[in-house]
Amino acid sequence: MIAKQSDTRNRWKALVLAGATMAVLWTPGLGLAGPATDQIKGTMDQVLKILTDPTLKGEQKTKERRAKLHKIVVEQFDFSEMSKRSMGRNWSARTPEERTEFIRLFTDLLERTYIDRVEGYTGEQILYLEETSDGNYSEVRTKIITKRNQEVPIFYRVQKTDSKWEVYDIIIEGVSLVNNYRTQFSKIIRTSSYQNLVKKMQAKFEDEKMAETDSPKSKVR
Repeated sequence: MIAKQSDTRNRWKALVLAGATMAVLWTPGLGLAGPATDQIKGTMDQVLKILTDPTLKGEQKTKERRAKLHKIVVEQFDFSEMSKRSMGRNWSARTPEERTEFIRLFTDLLERTYIDRVEGYTGEQILYLEETSDGNYSEVRTKIITKRNQEVPIFYRVQKTDSKWEVYDIIIEGVSLVNNYRTQFSKIIRTSSYQNLVKKMQAKFEDEKMAETDSPKSKVR
């Protein structure tokens, strides 16, 4: 099933820890902070503010809290670009209608997973190491320090669109999130069909939607 492999979940867990804690600790390493780092940090400051807001805690505030998180997430991530890259060579074979549908499904998959995990924030810390740039592309290098003193390197690859930087891939412990999904998607398309991939994604969407309805228990206390 899509995105249910343990390694994918572990990487997303690490990603979310990063997303929730970017505002906790500012410790520059060898490199200097740049505009991409500043923007990501500013975005995650907003995430942390929502997660720690006492007026947004509890089950009754789940819908309002998640709506606020959704607004932030869609501004920081370039889901269209991530969708295209996750399909690789299979993207060119898709019709405009199929591309629109896939972007919608993949965006929902990433967004729901991110928000679900980010609500598990428990105060881990992050170090900002450096930022490397090449024209309109940059890589923001960070490192998570868990409560068990485990170090998790997380690199954000971003591109400048208009006047802002947007995330199009995340490298967690040396593994590209987009490439990981591309491997899964390509295998399903190769061994079955693109239509079957869409069915799996739609099924996952319905399962998670039903789970939210049946058990809207908040993870933020």
